[in-house]
Amino acid sequence: MPTRSRSLSLAALCLAATALAAALATAAPGTGAPASAPLAEGRDYRLLTPPRPTSSPGKIEVIEFFSYGCPHCARFSPLVSAWAAALPKDVAFRRVPVSFGRLPWMNLSRAYYSLEATGDLKKLDAALFRAIHDEHQSLFDEQSIADWVGGQGGDAARFANAYVSFGVNNQTVQADQMAEDYRIESIPKLVVNGRYVVVSPGESADEEQAFRELLVLTDKVIALARGAAPPAAAPAAK
Repeated sequence: MPTRSRSLSLAALCLAATALAAALATAAPGTGAPASAPLAEGRDYRLLTPPRPTSSPGKIEVIEFFSYGCPHCARFSPLVSAWAAALPKDVAFRRVPVSFGRLPWMNLSRAYYSLEATGDLKKLDAALFRAIHDEHQSLFDEQSIADWVGGQGGDAARFANAYVSFGVNNQTVQADQMAEDYRIESIPKLVVNGRYVVVSPGESADEEQAFRELLVLTDKVIALARGAAPPAAAPAAK
């Protein structure tokens, strides 16, 4: 998995699932979730001390740290999107694109916030993952991404204006600062309520199953967060 100090490699990025194999052996029938095993700090989650402020007052906030440049994030995306769409009303989900200091990934982070600003994110989010990882398009600089957006039916001019705007630049910088503050060293990574960094399962040949187990574990961490004191709200943007 990627780190801020070492070169990216697929081996370092790899996220998989043997760590939960023993727990799944005791799963309740038909659920895929451990029937009685309690959550354990260090094994199932890492505590952030002190808890970080959240941006969703009155709700349990789940953050996904990701990058369009990450092949594992591309495979995780449809699973986490379906999972997020079915979350209870007291849970808020948001995504934070990170670069780990890599310029191509930083440009993709800017692309995420630019698509959000122009209203094209919902339409082009999955398509951008496909273009990079399935179609092997080199979409790692402003011009190539803007051209691609235009080719997908988006407004390339509006996208380009957003891309160089102060707001998008500020969001991109803050996203990387946030990843550093949360000590995020690998992606995809889920964090619950500014307090619990969900520990990804161990190695497995079936990455999709590993991701499903990660989401089951995150559901359990959300339940844990419901019984904890809420974190402070993040300060309002100026």
